[in-house]
Amino acid sequence: MTDERSPQRNGNGGGQLSLSTEAARKLSSTSKSVPQMQGITPRWLLNLLPWVEARGGAYRVNRRLNYTLGDGRLAFQTTGSQVQVIPAELTELPLLHDCADIDALGLMAGRFTQREYEAGQVLVSADSPADELVLLVHGRLTKLRDGEYGQESTLTIMADGDHFGDEFLLDADSRWDYSVKAATACTVMSLSRADFHELLEQSASLRAHIERQRAQADKAQNPYGEAEVDIRSGHRGEQLLSGTFVDYEMKPREYELSIAQTVLRVHTRVQDLYNEPIDQLEQQLRLTIEAVRERQEHELINNRDFGLLHNADFGQRIYTRSGPPTPHDMDRLLNTVWKNPGFILAHPEAIAAFRDECTRQGISPETVHVPGGRVSAWRGVPIYPCWKIPITEKRTTSIMVMRTGEEDQGVIGLRKTGLIDEYEPGLSVRFMSIDEKAIVNYLITCYYSLAVLVPDALGVLEHVQLGSVDGRG
Repeated sequence: MTDERSPQRNGNGGGQLSLSTEAARKLSSTSKSVPQMQGITPRWLLNLLPWVEARGGAYRVNRRLNYTLGDGRLAFQTTGSQVQVIPAELTELPLLHDCADIDALGLMAGRFTQREYEAGQVLVSADSPADELVLLVHGRLTKLRDGEYGQESTLTIMADGDHFGDEFLLDADSRWDYSVKAATACTVMSLSRADFHELLEQSASLRAHIERQRAQADKAQNPYGEAEVDIRSGHRGEQLLSGTFVDYEMKPREYELSIAQTVLRVHTRVQDLYNEPIDQLEQQLRLTIEAVRERQEHELINNRDFGLLHNADFGQRIYTRSGPPTPHDMDRLLNTVWKNPGFILAHPEAIAAFRDECTRQGISPETVHVPGGRVSAWRGVPIYPCWKIPITEKRTTSIMVMRTGEEDQGVIGLRKTGLIDEYEPGLSVRFMSIDEKAIVNYLITCYYSLAVLVPDALGVLEHVQLGSVDGRG
């Protein structure tokens, strides 16, 4: 039996000869880190955007008059496997843009017929009568045309909400100058030319609207849809020169500054008694501001009013050919912002998927040095990771490329500095009160927004498939 009063014995059977480390730690001072936060990301977008002052809380983007209207995508109402065209969505078609005849749109929506196609089936063939409007509900279609050397050339890839055939509805003897093939199983809604003309005969207001749209489309435009500036060149002698002017949009878009706010609460007892060696208020502010900046970047990408994913022009959105992001897809993406692209923004999983495709094709993607580290690049354009770009339940995401700066007519960030109690540019920390529970309240406010000055400053590669596709990956 061991005597509890006997000296402790060490592992060698002898008594303890010195103070134990456990006891010694009672008198020692530990080294501490400041509070860590896993939710902090590099926030490349906030660092890369040039920030412009928005005095008065708003920024107006003035542009030349543009006649290209109604080129958006359509949404549909689905009940089980049955699809219905939403009448108001038909105003996304150029011919029906801003049409106010709701009754006529309702009748037109009811005339659409639902059709299903399997992958590889041909919807329309080149040089056959172009006698219908087709709306793509779900799936992927490829628009093709015979090339100069006997091979088919891909004109464009269409996905959910796209349409084709509306440009031929008013011409009785028109023929398809391209063919359309289903790349995947597809569901479409089609309206025949005969039904469309029957509705025109029944509605005088619809006929008048169509005539106005055609008259506007006949006005001189440059390749970007802007009102043409009439210039004569290459002439000799005393030729009569035509007069001209640059027309502006009468209703330019204004971006109002958005806001992110929270109230930080710190008990006076914490500040009074537990403020050494680390300042409690400073760390509470630091971590809260980090969270506010994370939310700011999330909004700049995902906000439905001004976020990049929702602010991109529909003509600047493209799709991958097969699902995963291939080098060919990235080349097409860069082509949407061919005038001095600044950088590419993608989810880290999308970057990994792109590198996988490069490896599969025996291509080694570039790596470039940037302030703060090294990142992947394509054609010399750096690809920055961004965790705020969403990934859908079907494991699809988007990749964006943009040009930045006011001088380059690019994407710019908006903020207002010089705020009362400004803590960082565009962010203020304002003392509010000490309540009856001795809790100090601080109001943290951040003002921000984003503007795309011209449509071709931002391009988006949509429906990028992550993970295994067709048994790959």
